[in-house]
Amino acid sequence: MNSVTTINAIATLSKSASTDGLPTPRRYWAVVAIWLTLAMAVLDGTFVIMALPEIARQMDTTPALSIWIINGYQLAITMLLLPVAALGDRIGQRQVYLAGIGLFLVGSLTCAGSNSFSMLVAGRVVQGMGASCIMSLNAAMVRSIYPSAQLGRGIGYNAMVLSLSSAAGPTMAALMLGVVSWPWLFLINLPIGLAALVIAIKALPEDRGRGRSFDWRSAALSGVMLGSIVFGAETMARESSRAGVALLATGAVAGIFLLRREWSRPAPLVPLDLLRVPIIGLSALTSVVSFGAQMIPFVALPFYLQWRLGLSIFETGLLMSAWPLVVIVVAPVAGRLADRYPAGLLGGIGLAVFAVGLFMLAQISIGSSPFGIAWRIAVCGMGFGFFQSPNNRIIIGSAPRHRSGAAGGLLATSRLLGQTWGAVTVSSMFNLGGLGATPTLFRGAAVVAALAAVISLLRLRTPRVDANPLLKPMEQS
Repeated sequence: MNSVTTINAIATLSKSASTDGLPTPRRYWAVVAIWLTLAMAVLDGTFVIMALPEIARQMDTTPALSIWIINGYQLAITMLLLPVAALGDRIGQRQVYLAGIGLFLVGSLTCAGSNSFSMLVAGRVVQGMGASCIMSLNAAMVRSIYPSAQLGRGIGYNAMVLSLSSAAGPTMAALMLGVVSWPWLFLINLPIGLAALVIAIKALPEDRGRGRSFDWRSAALSGVMLGSIVFGAETMARESSRAGVALLATGAVAGIFLLRREWSRPAPLVPLDLLRVPIIGLSALTSVVSFGAQMIPFVALPFYLQWRLGLSIFETGLLMSAWPLVVIVVAPVAGRLADRYPAGLLGGIGLAVFAVGLFMLAQISIGSSPFGIAWRIAVCGMGFGFFQSPNNRIIIGSAPRHRSGAAGGLLATSRLLGQTWGAVTVSSMFNLGGLGATPTLFRGAAVVAALAAVISLLRLRTPRVDANPLLKPMEQS
């Protein structure tokens, strides 16, 4: 082999390494940074929910007004998901992700030092801005860290960390609130976040982005559209007021203008180019439908267990933890299988099991034993955990690398929309039929999960991504 051939071979290997994951041990450090960031964000969310009554009491505010501690956070995430994802593709995913960690820490410090309700809500909004960067670009960062052949494994491990944090959060919050005041729930983010930030600066892959100018008008329209639709739907379900109708109408109008503006663009802020690819479009639809089915038991079950079956908060939390605990085991296995088998098949199997679990969950009654409730919840978690990792992998892995941020934004947005319609459905049914409507809700969710399984299986008939003409121009660019 002559010197020119050797140099070319080395250049090829170097390019391959730079575009297909990080070398070890740097990859392991980058994974640690991602996991710490995820754990911080998830734990913070569960801490705030657990501490909300105590915060409302100390802030001398009503329960209804205290909900804005959560709403301010959710509103910031909702409005910024797609714009932040697009910004990451333009200026660099690493830069935006690091900024997100920094914003989350600033928001946490503001919340901990709040001496008024308005200051606390403002801190939560800043936290939400940081969380939008983390949520939108987390999957894209995983794609840049792991080799393509191990992407499913990486996404499965992420799901495991999310579930572990979700399961541990309520217990940790209860223990901490027994010995310290609620501001410490925000201060605990500082050591975790600073460690994540330092490691991320050293380990995350460099990314210069595509260098295109950012479309602020589309970003504003996107924020108005998603924010108005999500909160309009929640307002309608809760109050059936004119404000809800006005918000929904505002969201629809903003959506029309946004689609007209984005329709023919090669790399739009709303990832229409990705949605036109059958495997990605079907996967996003599967996500919207399935996360709605998931949110129904998540919202309805605590009320049903406590108010209808007479269980305590501790007993309810213990039973509900069966779901994330099972996902901790199932998600990594499903992620590894996703690197070898079609996501449509794995997702269809998982959602079918999820549908069976939901149908069995509808059979619980006042005479049901704790074990009888727990194993039904565990079946639901097993099915959903088996679906989630392969579905996330196909959405992220099917997009061109320079659209990884957009794919991550699509993933997060589809999850948000699904959770919104699920929560709105529960609220509406409770308004109409009270807690007695819960078994009907579970049976309806089982039907929806079965529908999602069918949609997932339709992906088996879609062409391979590398054979899709819609992706070829983007991959070559």
